[in-house]
Amino acid sequence: MKLIIGGAFQGKKEYVKEKFSLSEEQMTDGKNAEYDDIFHCTCLYHFHEWVKKGLEKEWDFENLAEKIQEKNPDLIVISNELGYGVVPIDAFDRKYRESTGRLCTQLAAKSRQVIRVVCGLGMVIKDA
Repeated sequence: MKLIIGGAFQGKKEYVKEKFSLSEEQMTDGKNAEYDDIFHCTCLYHFHEWVKKGLEKEWDFENLAEKIQEKNPDLIVISNELGYGVVPIDAFDRKYRESTGRLCTQLAAKSRQVIRVVCGLGMVIKDA
């Protein structure tokens, strides 16, 4: 598994396409993906939106990193970093922000590679 993180509009998706030679057709949008899609796709971008959808639908995220590692170990996950800035007033938004951060932390622990993209430039922060 590989985790690509960074702020909004920092070029994460384009970086992944170039770095890992992926086409648009090989990439799944987390906004539109269902729970099981993460276990079958090559690359899931907008992971943070997938988490938001999952919270709304009450998906079970327990042991998600382990499940991905078992079922789809070559998955590339792309997620926005949400933990910076002002803490949201809305309770759901706080839960969404926290859940995304905790899940990304778990994915990073199980990932072979973690890359942070800023201004289209990738910085490897883990390469196991």
